[in-house]
Amino acid sequence: MAREMYSYTLTILEKVSFDLDLFVNELNKATKRLLPHEVSELQLWLNKFVFMNPHLEPARTLIKS
Repeated sequence: MAREMYSYTLTILEKVSFDLDLFVNELNKATKRLLPHEVSELQLWLNKFVFMNPHLEPARTLIKS
């Protein structure tokens, strides 16, 4: 079930990436409901995704290392 939640979270984040506010809101939700090791994976994914979508750069600071 946990991997399903991680996959679902990535899908939602990709779908709302057109709007920074929505993206940040969903990212905050994700950090609260995912397991700690999944949050680490999410941070890696976020770094790659923001590189491809520079308008999301402010969201990068939400997940701390």
